[in-house]
Amino acid sequence: MAAPTPAPPSPRRTLLGRLSLPERNYLTNALRTETVGGVILLVAAIAALLWANIFGSSYEAVSDFHFGPASLGLNLSMEHWAADGLLAIFFFVAGVELKRELVAGELRDPKAAALPVVAALCGMAVPALVYTLVNVVGGGSTDGWAVPTATDIAFALAVLAVIGTSLPNALRAFLLTLAVVDDLFAILIIAVFFTEQINFLALGGAFAGLAVFYLLLRKNVRGWYIYVPLALVIWGLMYNSGVHATIAGVAMGLMLRCARREGESESPGEHIEHLVRPLSAGFAVPMFALFSAGVSLSGSALANVFGRPETLGVVLGLVVGKTLGIFGGTWLATRFTKAELNKELAWADVFAVASLAGIGFTVSLLIGELAFAGDKETINEIKAAVLIGSLMAAVFSAVLLKLRVRRYRALHEAEERDEDEDGVPDIYEQGDPEYHLRMAAIHERKAAEHRRLAELAGAARNEPDSPA
Repeated sequence: MAAPTPAPPSPRRTLLGRLSLPERNYLTNALRTETVGGVILLVAAIAALLWANIFGSSYEAVSDFHFGPASLGLNLSMEHWAADGLLAIFFFVAGVELKRELVAGELRDPKAAALPVVAALCGMAVPALVYTLVNVVGGGSTDGWAVPTATDIAFALAVLAVIGTSLPNALRAFLLTLAVVDDLFAILIIAVFFTEQINFLALGGAFAGLAVFYLLLRKNVRGWYIYVPLALVIWGLMYNSGVHATIAGVAMGLMLRCARREGESESPGEHIEHLVRPLSAGFAVPMFALFSAGVSLSGSALANVFGRPETLGVVLGLVVGKTLGIFGGTWLATRFTKAELNKELAWADVFAVASLAGIGFTVSLLIGELAFAGDKETINEIKAAVLIGSLMAAVFSAVLLKLRVRRYRALHEAEERDEDEDGVPDIYEQGDPEYHLRMAAIHERKAAEHRRLAELAGAARNEPDSPA
């Protein structure tokens, strides 16, 4: 009796392999908006620092200016409106991104999702451990353990835009997926650890509003004039419940349908995200930065950043913790899932992206305000630490990325090359016979033109010289 034939070994999963064409197109459109928004965010942060350090009294007066209906519990300061109101738009987009990743993106396949999820979790756990260790040893407060856990994708992309590095799509997608998972866990941290007292009546009203929102979506009811007022009611109830109001934005984003049906070029969730993302990236987040990043950067304040365990923990958490956490988590995930790195990339590229994720601007500033609520001096110093840590991470990652810029540029050009000019990169058409026929026709036309030019050159060379 013949021995049974052993089953062939399963192919190893490729880490940071080529994206599918739909995923590549979605990534390109999403990151284009985020990159522009990141540059605006950078400008807003610089403006806030200049305003706060040159005209400090007017900055404080505008930030503390209160307005809104007091009868509804919404007479808030400008700074408060930016943090609780405008950031709800940012978290709404984050909710849609997460939903799309779960149903159509990198997270839909549990095996493929394991890598960015493990990397993101390690990229949050290690900075928290670094912060906690620094403060336990230095005798500081451990309340700010969550501050260095977040990644700001817009600021990271702004750094890429400034230094002019064209990351390959696989690395850009990895960075975006990391940030999406990062946002999810940041939302959970805010909901679980920074909710002190709950108004169950208001919370019940918010849940009822979310149920109505969900039913309207499932009934395919259309009209912004229905959803926008309902969203504002849900947000107001969530704010008054004691749960951070940005949770309402996430919840509504997660309810949108992000899976495409037959005949749809984009799902309703993708369509709404396409409309709202510019508002989030170009206005909501920069306005939050304008009223949150304005901290004093005097010599003593900068010295305190490296002199207090709380602020030193934030800086080290962002610069060291994020880099080691994401890189180590990625390496461990590939080791235990038997994945292999894309042969066109190197582990140095993963390390560079991990260091880029140490830019923790928007959500880190928000968590800093929540962690040390009521202690204005500490909040300002924590904000300064977030700014300095993010700047250090940006410079460090920029140096690492510049060392590989030629390789990145070559890979990016190969990914974007479209010689037949049909709007689809050639790399995705290698198995399409129509593509090769189009390219053959193009080369035949070029060959015919060169033959004509050769004949003209030969005729000109054979003519007698003209008289002087």
